[in-house]
Amino acid sequence: MNFIDGDRNILVPKSVRPIMDYDKTVLGSRKNAKKQYRYGNLHIREYNDYYSLHMDSVDPREDPIGHLIKDAPEEIICLILASSFGSKIGRSYYNKKKSENDKTSSAISKAAILGTLTGITTYFVSKYIFSITKKIPE
Repeated sequence: MNFIDGDRNILVPKSVRPIMDYDKTVLGSRKNAKKQYRYGNLHIREYNDYYSLHMDSVDPREDPIGHLIKDAPEEIICLILASSFGSKIGRSYYNKKKSENDKTSSAISKAAILGTLTGITTYFVSKYIFSITKKIPE
């Protein structure tokens, strides 16, 4: 077993420490882990046979914005892209319907749904692109 993965996390077999008794958390990217734990700036992901550990610069429970800026700036970029594309597409659809004299609440709700779906899609596509680019050797 390699003890360091492609993201430079330390891998610890469960045979070394079978039980993790730190605070469970939903904060952080799960990366297909069963559970996540935090102990200060230590971020632990639990998989079937091992734990993956790394140190964050900022504890997201103490400073979520600082954590995003220091430890997960790609999340900020993904959120900005998602909100930008989502609002642009939603607004564009509504303006088109408005120019066709369809000012009903149906046009507003359809524009909102379209913008939301566009934003969600943009978020996940940009996250996927970031995950691919992280794995490209330097």
